Amino acid sequence: MASDIDVAAYCARTGISGSLPATVATLRRLHHAHLLAVPFENLDIHRGCPIVLDETRLFDKIVTRRRGGFCYEQNGLFAAVLRALGFQVDLLEARVHAKSWGAGRPWDHLILTVTLKQRWLLDVGFGEGFREPLLLDEAGTQERPEGTWRVQHDGCEGVHSSRTAAGDWQTEYRFRLQPRQLQDFVPGCEYHQSSPDSNFTRQRICSLATQGGRITLGDRRLIVTEDGRRHEQDLAGEAEFQQLLQTYFGIALPASNVRRNDDCGCC
Repeated sequence: MASDIDVAAYCARTGISGSLPATVATLRRLHHAHLLAVPFENLDIHRGCPIVLDETRLFDKIVTRRRGGFCYEQNGLFAAVLRALGFQVDLLEARVHAKSWGAGRPWDHLILTVTLKQRWLLDVGFGEGFREPLLLDEAGTQERPEGTWRVQHDGCEGVHSSRTAAGDWQTEYRFRLQPRQLQDFVPGCEYHQSSPDSNFTRQRICSLATQGGRITLGDRRLIVTEDGRRHEQDLAGEAEFQQLLQTYFGIALPASNVRRNDDCGCC
């Protein structure tokens, strides 16, 4: 399937140009550009549109129709693009905020690793995360402009953590290094788009990184952060939600078939 990926169209979607050899520099460029161009969003879940883990459908949604998606969609497509460019990519299972592997939800999150001379951790589907790949086998801290990160593993199971403003380490997710296939994540994808216990069914969200911060739109509020300054705007209703969705993310959706939970208490 990777050979069928239209890399030129993907690059046009994410604003990438020039030569793309399979190098660390290219990997960094692609990861960063993807996060600035493709929003993290769950809008189809609330429109009753099934999300199917098929590379052709993911490409059509994210590239052709210029939409976003959540982890299975974004990292699923990103893996296909990287393979088309000649990178060695593995899909890994992760469990978000899990105190132990057994306490996490199976197939909860999809992340990627790429092997060059070293192994790199990639994740363009976690919302507010690291913007450039992290070294997988570097147990120490890894500084980025947007935060400080740490990746630790024992060769089988690992933990990805971020450092809080208070200096503590917060587990973002646990992962296992056994390579997986995209179809392995179908149970997790189906759970998160159908279960009332999933955060993705409780509220709509559309969030995009910017050069100096992030723009996040929820059912009730728009949050814009830029250079450390945070601005919040309460929404008047559905019409304003749709207007801001198009203004900030370039997404225009039919207003029909929208399922909302006004008691979700979204940010």
